[in-house]
Amino acid sequence: MTIEYATRHRRASHIPPEPGKPYFVEKGEGDRAHLFGDLFTVYAGGEQTENTFNFFTCDGAKGDIIPAHLHPDTYEVFYITEGAVRLFVEDQEGGQHEKLLSPGDFGFVPKNCPHAYRIERHHSRIVGVAAGPGGTFERFFENLGTPTEEFGLPREPYVPAPHTFGTVPQEYDVRFMPDHVWRTGE
Repeated sequence: MTIEYATRHRRASHIPPEPGKPYFVEKGEGDRAHLFGDLFTVYAGGEQTENTFNFFTCDGAKGDIIPAHLHPDTYEVFYITEGAVRLFVEDQEGGQHEKLLSPGDFGFVPKNCPHAYRIERHHSRIVGVAAGPGGTFERFFENLGTPTEEFGLPREPYVPAPHTFGTVPQEYDVRFMPDHVWRTGE
């Protein structure tokens, strides 16, 4: 059993709205949001860690590539626990890298490096951690996407209105790169 808190982001959350409180979150009970065809669940964020890191999961089905983007001030980790995810990353010198990640595989994306991913198998799960001097970006998912109380994937993909891509991401250290071209084997 977990306690529910009211936060500035939601009426009810299993995550306390301020740092310094120990807490426990049962599987799937974090703050959930649908974005594209995926379910994002946040277990710890900037409010709890004084903006030092966040911890979240992304559950999804095989689908399209997530748009190329970068985080100017945030490092991001991709750890695969189920399924398979293809990670695309461009380093600071412009070299592009592509890797199919399976359960137990790890991918690291330094700050300011363009990246994208594509879920390659149904029922895939990414465990994500992000940290950096610019804070954390976990509230991006529910502000670009839509908060949900559901535990599963969206029945229909949630595609944000085009104007939100220009406003919401900047607030959360995310910069989309719509004209970015991947020259790897994608």
